[in-house]
Amino acid sequence: MKKAAVMLAFLFLIMSAFTGCRLIRIEEAQRTPLEFTVVKNEDIPGEVREFIEEKKNGEFQMTYQVGENLYLIRGYGQQMTGGYSIKVEEVSESENGIFCRTRLIGPSETRQGEKPSYPCIVLKIKYLDKPVQFE
Repeated sequence: MKKAAVMLAFLFLIMSAFTGCRLIRIEEAQRTPLEFTVVKNEDIPGEVREFIEEKKNGEFQMTYQVGENLYLIRGYGQQMTGGYSIKVEEVSESENGIFCRTRLIGPSETRQGEKPSYPCIVLKIKYLDKPVQFE
């Protein structure tokens, strides 16, 4: 059952890649901030963790529903060093959609690591039956 959900999410991601922005276009409207939680690595559902591991080399974004929770996942692909952070700039909703905007922040000179890193963030919100647009 869980594998089927991951496969469905993966197929949606592939379909999104082939159709581009034409798949879902959310009209701009008044946005209201949403409460969210940044999910710790150990609290990420196993299926999501597996997907992240498979896709970590390239940029990706996806959503994943578990019960009454919706996970918003944004990966920035392989970076040459460690020390990156991700800033959540907006998680909001309008009448007909959910918006998620994050920004990758590079490491300072003193925080650079020697090994590549794979910055990724997982946000948890209450499930809303609306399309999600990553910005």
